[in-house]
Amino acid sequence: MPENRHHILLTTLNARYSHSAIGLRYIFANMRELQPESAIREFTINDNIQDIAEQLLAAQPKVIGIGVYIWNACECAELVQLIKQISPQTIVVLGGPEVSYLPLRLNFDAADYIVQGEGDAAFYDLAKALLGGLPPQQRTIQAPMPDLNTIELPYDYYTDADVANRYIYVEASRGCPFLCEFCLSSIDKKVRNIDTEQLLLALDKLYQRGVRSFKFIDRTFNLNVKIASRLLDFFLERQPCFVHFEVIPDHFPDALKERIARFPAAALQLEIGIQTLNTEVADRIHRNLKMDKIKENIRFLEEESSAHMHLDLIVGLPGETLDSFGDNLNRLCTMANSEIQIGILKKLSGTSLHRHDDEFGMIYSPKPPYDILKNDLLSFVDIQQMKRFSRFWNLYYNSGNFKQSIGLLWPAGDVYEQFGAFSLWVYQQTQSTWQISLDRLTALLFDYLCDKRGCNRDDVAALLIEDTMKLKGRKMPKCLQPFAYERSPQQLQSATGHNKRQIRHAG
Repeated sequence: MPENRHHILLTTLNARYSHSAIGLRYIFANMRELQPESAIREFTINDNIQDIAEQLLAAQPKVIGIGVYIWNACECAELVQLIKQISPQTIVVLGGPEVSYLPLRLNFDAADYIVQGEGDAAFYDLAKALLGGLPPQQRTIQAPMPDLNTIELPYDYYTDADVANRYIYVEASRGCPFLCEFCLSSIDKKVRNIDTEQLLLALDKLYQRGVRSFKFIDRTFNLNVKIASRLLDFFLERQPCFVHFEVIPDHFPDALKERIARFPAAALQLEIGIQTLNTEVADRIHRNLKMDKIKENIRFLEEESSAHMHLDLIVGLPGETLDSFGDNLNRLCTMANSEIQIGILKKLSGTSLHRHDDEFGMIYSPKPPYDILKNDLLSFVDIQQMKRFSRFWNLYYNSGNFKQSIGLLWPAGDVYEQFGAFSLWVYQQTQSTWQISLDRLTALLFDYLCDKRGCNRDDVAALLIEDTMKLKGRKMPKCLQPFAYERSPQQLQSATGHNKRQIRHAG
């Protein structure tokens, strides 16, 4: 077969070029004798759909498998329709979370087959049947849960270009034992671990190839202390490198704490799903909150480790008011000086979140990401304002660009109320939440603190200069230049310092 032609193409549209699709590589790794006839083709959601179709069809494939996720579902629906219009004989197979659970909320009728569930081995079976002239009678195929001890691992199929330019995603387990109603992981009510010895060999091979940043996609990395300890030891022995884990907040035995405390700055990132600190709301969505343990563990991570924490909160949970959410945010800010990601509730097909719709008047967008529009406690305007709150929070708080000066907004400690007022004012000035330069962000904060809050201009400017000029090579924001005359050139060219809220990695 010519090099540029393949019978089977595996493709998806990543959110960014720097992302990579571990799911496609799992499928490719398990294509057995069909692997020489198969190839991976990755695109992004910003690519032109007609250009994508042209590139895929240029290989004259018989089968195209497309991975569909919440971030690319609309584009994938358009791509399927286009491919089938141009080349109706090409068989299109869909898989991934967005087509694995009912109801399907976008029109995927043009697809020939849909594989629901983990398709590591099921796609091979389907492709073999299709190429052998024995197409299944049913359009929707329920994939049996694969044995993680027998399937091939995908890591050899990250290319040298991937290693040089993309995030490398890895996993030590699948599933989650918890029942949080907003999360698809709760459907698989048990955790299945990948053989640790095989995984460590694969990770070492990636490391030898030059990978220095590993992003684990496990939902509960710290659930199995023995496995977590082995993995932490692996990365401690290979510093400097960076590793990201998603962890549960109430399970940090001493064995994990001892290892976490040994990681140097900028080497370990922990994503911690808090979501709410309101126990009544948490109980309603079947989320277990062990508040004493959560406080103890966050305190440890904040005070006794250099780990970067990424704490998650959700707006719009059934029964959660804005005041309750504000209390969550205020409490978290007193517990940790780390990144706090504010998300808007999404209603994903396959979850049991729908059972609250009638009682709380939950209304969601019919299109991805299926975010909440309103409920009985939060109006549409409230949700819109909180979306802008979240965006400006990322720009000002999570970015780390205003680490000292941002605290001037809430001298009395009410972070939610004071930042809420500031975010409303910023939107009035900009009428936008995107493409706002650091220069403009600085000027807006400077003007608000001085003109609206009555802060001393020299004091505010001094803090903003410290914040914005901590990275070498930055041009001083225009609004601060008149206040820089008292600072030496050495002060204006201060070295880059470690900032816990400054490490940004793909989510």
